[in-house]
Amino acid sequence: MFDRFKKRVKESFPEDETPSVIRKDELEDKVRNILLEADVSYDSAGKIVEMFRDRLGKVKKKIDYQLVLEELKETIREVLSAQDSDLDFLSPGKSPYVVLFLGINGTGKTTTVAKLATYVKKNGKRVVLAASDTFRAGAIEQLTQLGENIGVNVIKHVAKSDPSSVAYDAIEHARARNLDYVLIDSAGRMQTNRNLIDEMKKIKRVSKPDLTVLVLDSMIGQDAVHQAETFMKETPFDGIILTKLDTDARGGAIITIALELEKPIYFVGIGQKMDDIIPFDVEWYLDKIIP
Repeated sequence: MFDRFKKRVKESFPEDETPSVIRKDELEDKVRNILLEADVSYDSAGKIVEMFRDRLGKVKKKIDYQLVLEELKETIREVLSAQDSDLDFLSPGKSPYVVLFLGINGTGKTTTVAKLATYVKKNGKRVVLAASDTFRAGAIEQLTQLGENIGVNVIKHVAKSDPSSVAYDAIEHARARNLDYVLIDSAGRMQTNRNLIDEMKKIKRVSKPDLTVLVLDSMIGQDAVHQAETFMKETPFDGIILTKLDTDARGGAIITIALELEKPIYFVGIGQKMDDIIPFDVEWYLDKIIP
């Protein structure tokens, strides 16, 4: 995970070299290249370099490679910490807590719904899933099978039925049984499909979610930001879940998302198993990318 990012940092600032003087423009170019190769967007890389330059400008002692790594880590920590959320997902203060999932087909959205259900269930919570992606019979079948696998009920209607009614029925089901969470899957609409966009808006109006999350595939890099910007215009969301980090050698999408979307990352998917989802932690990420 993020192997290319960490390897590039090591190569640029090897432990056995500690020069007493480094040309500032050369240093900034090294940092910029590391970020760009890690799939950080050009604009975001420029902002990181500016912040990094400001931090080093305050340093009075000679600059060596160890100091460079420390200041680079502090710069990225500052960027990511700025989007920290105070949400305690396991103690949201409301029951049932309704979560609406948005995302393009192929991001792992439906699987992520089941993974998050597994996460809350393992923490002693009771949850029901809503199969509101009624445009694809395969999505209903997939969520139904996942629900059976993890021992969680799935509220569903027939294919092509009203997605909002599925969400409504799931919420009523949760209220009647004093469940803790309702997790609503939705259609992975494309930006050109007006009908699906309208359906997303209707689901949100009907379900009145306490939290709306966008599921993004970390492997598509900067395109993830473009997807998110499209959703923000049509169906605003509160934060992000990033999937497929276990297959992401670059890792820069996290930095770009934090800087350009200014939205918190709530969870990250780190494998194929149902329990391979963890709350996003800044220190965990920094340990993965900085030696």
